[in-house]
Amino acid sequence: MTNEPLNENAAGNESPETVSNFIFDFVEEDILSGRFEKDKIVTRFPPEPNGYLHIGHAKALCIDFLTAHRFKGHCNLRYDDTNPIKESVEYAESMQQDIKWLGFNWDGLYYASDYFDTMYECAVRLINKDLAYVCDLSADEIREYRGTLTEPGRESPFRNRSAAENLDLLARMKAGEFTEGARVLRAKIDMASPNINMRDPVIYRIMRVEHYRISNKWCIYPMYDFAHPIEDMIENISHSLCSLEYEDHRPLYDWVVNNAGLDSKPRQIEFSRLNLTYTMMSKRKLLQLVNEGFVTGWDDPRMPTLSGLRRRGYTPFSIRDFCERIGVAKTNSMVDFALLEHCIRENMNADAPRMMAILRPIKVVIDNYPEGQVEWFDCENNPENPDMGTRKVPFTRELYIEQEDFMENPPNKFFRLAPEREVRLKTAYFIKCERIMKDADGSITELHCSYDPDSRGGNSPDGRKVKGTLHWVSTAHALNAEVRLYDHLFTVPDPGAAEDMHSIINPASLEILKDCKIEPNLISTKPGDRYQFLRMGYFCTDQDSKPGDLVFNRTVGLKDSWCKELQKG
Repeated sequence: MTNEPLNENAAGNESPETVSNFIFDFVEEDILSGRFEKDKIVTRFPPEPNGYLHIGHAKALCIDFLTAHRFKGHCNLRYDDTNPIKESVEYAESMQQDIKWLGFNWDGLYYASDYFDTMYECAVRLINKDLAYVCDLSADEIREYRGTLTEPGRESPFRNRSAAENLDLLARMKAGEFTEGARVLRAKIDMASPNINMRDPVIYRIMRVEHYRISNKWCIYPMYDFAHPIEDMIENISHSLCSLEYEDHRPLYDWVVNNAGLDSKPRQIEFSRLNLTYTMMSKRKLLQLVNEGFVTGWDDPRMPTLSGLRRRGYTPFSIRDFCERIGVAKTNSMVDFALLEHCIRENMNADAPRMMAILRPIKVVIDNYPEGQVEWFDCENNPENPDMGTRKVPFTRELYIEQEDFMENPPNKFFRLAPEREVRLKTAYFIKCERIMKDADGSITELHCSYDPDSRGGNSPDGRKVKGTLHWVSTAHALNAEVRLYDHLFTVPDPGAAEDMHSIINPASLEILKDCKIEPNLISTKPGDRYQFLRMGYFCTDQDSKPGDLVFNRTVGLKDSWCKELQKG
């Protein structure tokens, strides 16, 4: 595939301008110094296929692909599939779908598992250079020998084996002679290094696990810190961009680059990872949520996965816009989830058709309106975008309004419907509540109102002022729908810091409304369609939806707390 980083058909909007950042500055310096040629800038997005991509990966995707785009280079998609215990075809395929949906296309598609022969050759080369050895210490013993941040480590008793013995043991490890944990291959660097990552790290371990791509071809697998720089060198990556937790691993990355015996010399650059309030980013814990049934799957709209955000109604443009706004930094920080909501709200405000939907209906009967009469009012599809035109909405004697738009005993400053109070029905008429009907339990069942025929279009010829304007749906034309209202999955801003994830799960993260009434223009909606339900928020049609059984997800409400914070500033 060619590198077309901004697939606007997928995004639905023009891409935000890509501003300069410190990574771009480093790349420009490398070009000016002659370290890399101007037309040979190559980056890569290297996920491990052990889960679904989430909003944190979206930031890395934007950085990797847009850096290549900025310098007219290339960006590869490479699966770091060196740990077969957790990896699967399902995860690999979902990642490709998410990357394309976000609007990016990769130049080359590669797998670390395709390079295992080369990695093994590099390991042999290190042994011959007396830079690697087979160690018989257990995992616990290796940790004990490693030392602490204030104390140097101790050398393994197997550190000075001859090259011939190490080569023989490595070959026998590869042939499957030893059990898991019996032996590992370690780099021979410096057990007194102040950087613990350099204290003879393990670079190969025995794993008797079937690999999802290559079955049982291998029973030894390279460690990430050894495999990753070799992968970069094989693909002639110029700049290996990764999150900040790998900064302490950079000396080991460079050590492998300088000693593995391959020609390419990539440069590793670290950036801050994305931390988002009320959001869990750990794939291990996200998998736990799925397996324990706290969510319906990886694409549950409460999940931070790209598939979950897509199902909730987020657009590729809104996510890229969000990543552009948070920028590229060298210091970790927590980003307010309200900023992500602000981005999708702005996007949908410009593009989403307006529709009328009653989530918690109460029936209104207009006693003086002619029985059997139907009027069709022209309603704007989007006042922010007149080119979207208008639609016809039917008006009849019996309507639905929101329960919260009526109060029998209203407080001060309640400007909606109440006994003997007049309100405006949007684009239609003024109505006044005359009578309230209740059942035996005292619950309100119907509101009986009168209307002013001279107020057609929502204006009064005598100039009287009406403060409240309500949306409505004709009972004779209403479609039934299920509406799912989503909130944060966690009750605390930093769920990743909680010791017990279960104790902070929000019991009110999902409310399902079964008896909603929506205007008839939504009859042909299809999964993924997005709307603003007037006064209620932004919604999208869920994948569970089908003709006669419509389902909508609330993407985000209308209130914009982030915009208010900007105005305060």
